[in-house]
Amino acid sequence: MRNPSFFLLASLLASPLAHGQIFQRELGDFDLKLSSTPSRSMAQGLVKPSASGSFHGGLDLSHDSGWYVGQWSPSMGLGESNDLEVDSYLGFKHPFDQTLGYEVGMIQYSYPQLAPQDSQEFYGGLTLLGSRFGAAFSQDPDKRNSTLFADLGGNPPFGIGVSIKYTTHQLGSPASVSNGYVSSFNDWSIKFSRPWMGIDLKLIYSDSSLNGSDCSAYSGHNAQCDSLLTFKAEHSFY
Repeated sequence: MRNPSFFLLASLLASPLAHGQIFQRELGDFDLKLSSTPSRSMAQGLVKPSASGSFHGGLDLSHDSGWYVGQWSPSMGLGESNDLEVDSYLGFKHPFDQTLGYEVGMIQYSYPQLAPQDSQEFYGGLTLLGSRFGAAFSQDPDKRNSTLFADLGGNPPFGIGVSIKYTTHQLGSPASVSNGYVSSFNDWSIKFSRPWMGIDLKLIYSDSSLNGSDCSAYSGHNAQCDSLLTFKAEHSFY
């Protein structure tokens, strides 16, 4: 049986992706999306952040009944500093009306080059007036993670998107630090984003409950343990 990442890579190379746009096609009762940016907002909003490599993308297949399945790869592992990662998800989405709906699902994180690191995550949330509020629980090989998430979408009149994430990490084994042990910690982030002339502008503030020498035990979602303000300008060329 061929590696599932082969089909994901082949789909991406065969699709006419440009500037991060989503290629979409209806196949009977199914809707197929191919993109170099995440196309499943709830699933991708709650997944563990990963540094995207130069080659990344995904596919999403949904049915009129509300069921969907897909894969997203933040890194195809083509660079020396990037490992192949394939995130496969399955979920169900149901709107009650034009303003309110819910979504539940699960994600399998696969690292073919680092098999022991594979993990699962269960997520669920509500969509209210274009904003998303959700929670997720994941079981990693070395810790358990519980996440609360809010995505307020693009707010008029400036079209600025706001997303907030707060996660509690419970370590499987306490980590030794200079002044004792760390068995759990929290981290959080808030992101402001806005598209501008084909460029995605992002301003991100992140921090955690650890500081000083305790940061040696940090293994959370953020780029670093201490408070950090990051500005990003990203442009997709394929």
